[in-house]
Amino acid sequence: MSDNKTAKKNWDDTLTIALPKGRILKEAATLFRAAGVDFSEILRDERKLIFENIAEGLRFMVIRSQDVPTYVEHGAADMGIAGKDVLIEQGKDLYEPLDLNIGVCRMMVAEPVELSAKDNPKHWTHIRVATKYPNITMKHFLDKGIQVEIIKLYGSIELAPLLGLSERIVDLVQTGETLRKNGLVEVEHVINITSKLVCNRASLKTKPGRVKDLAERLSKAVAAQKK
Repeated sequence: MSDNKTAKKNWDDTLTIALPKGRILKEAATLFRAAGVDFSEILRDERKLIFENIAEGLRFMVIRSQDVPTYVEHGAADMGIAGKDVLIEQGKDLYEPLDLNIGVCRMMVAEPVELSAKDNPKHWTHIRVATKYPNITMKHFLDKGIQVEIIKLYGSIELAPLLGLSERIVDLVQTGETLRKNGLVEVEHVINITSKLVCNRASLKTKPGRVKDLAERLSKAVAAQKK
């Protein structure tokens, strides 16, 4: 009887963690393994969306990166991993206890090579920009006193200047290879991006021990990775 009570107690105390699909998931797996969490099943089945590690009292959900902050803010997940780009763009009310130092990239303004040869960002007064990040882009240019017309796109941002939709784009850049292949060049830095561990504010109060324990284990894994 006591075993059943223990199991029930552990289940009620389960931490649900929202993880983003794609490259960040693989980098996160390395950190969780270093923190002593079995992550193997998640990487074996890309079609499954929810995974349970009963021994650790953890439940993982694998979703689109843009949805992670929403699931965490509304309590469907206690914790999650989200890029700084998504967090700033959405402005959700989340606690961010740890920079995981994964998903490292930069957000840049880019334009066609031919335009950059005669262009000077210091002389911009009014520009048209295509981006997935209208809020970050708007703030960046307004802070510089530049009027900006923003065209919101959801993918293949590099096509916009090539087809005359916009003169420039604001997008994430990791190696710059995609830009080069499409005849674009980086001309201005917006922000550096890494992925953060985020937490639901109510979970901080209802599951403080669980949240603190996982955050500390991941923090040690991040520190070890930097050495």
